[in-house]
Amino acid sequence: MSLALRKPMTLAEFVAWEERQPLRWEFDGFGPVAMTGGTYGHSTIQRNLAISIGGRLRGKPCQFQGGDLKIQVADGHIRYPDGMVVRAPVERTATVVGDPVVVFEVLSPSTAANDRIVKAREYQATPSIQRYVMLEQDRAGATVYARAGEGWTHDILIADSLLSLPEIGVELPLTELYEGIAFDDEPVAGEPA
Repeated sequence: MSLALRKPMTLAEFVAWEERQPLRWEFDGFGPVAMTGGTYGHSTIQRNLAISIGGRLRGKPCQFQGGDLKIQVADGHIRYPDGMVVRAPVERTATVVGDPVVVFEVLSPSTAANDRIVKAREYQATPSIQRYVMLEQDRAGATVYARAGEGWTHDILIADSLLSLPEIGVELPLTELYEGIAFDDEPVAGEPA
C-alpha cells in the first residue's frame, strides 16, 4: 500500500499558488487546506457583522473587512477569518492583511474544533490581535478572547449580552448579529413574535 505524501510548501509558494485557484484555501504552515462552503445562517451572521461593526466604524480610523481577505498569523499560517477589524491603512490591491486588531469566526460544525483550538492559538500568538470573537451559528452566543497583558481572558456571551470591543470603541447587543435568523421554534431574530 502506498500513501501519497504532501510536499511542504513555503508561505511564498502557497500565496502564489492560492492566487491562481478558483476557490479559497488556508495555509497550515505545511500546505493548502480547503475552505468549506457556508450556510444561510453563516452568511447572515457575516452580513450582520459587516452592517453592525462596519456601520459603527464609519469615519473612524479602524475598518471592518469581511471574509474575502486573508490574514497572516503566527508561524506564517494564512487564514480567512469571517470578519476582522484593521487599524492600519491597507493597500487597495492587498490580498493579505498583516495586523488585524479584532478577528471574528462564525463557528460551523465542520470547523468549530479548529476555530476553538488551532485558530485560537494562532490568533493569540499574533501580536496585533487584541480580541478574538467566536460566534455560535446554532444559537445566539459567543466566546470572546481578549488580550490581557501577557495572557488572555475569555468571556462567554449569551443572547441578551453586550459585545464590547473597547479596542475599536464599539459596543453592541449580541442579538444584533443574529438578526434575520430563526433558531428552532423561535421567531426570526429582530422581528416581532
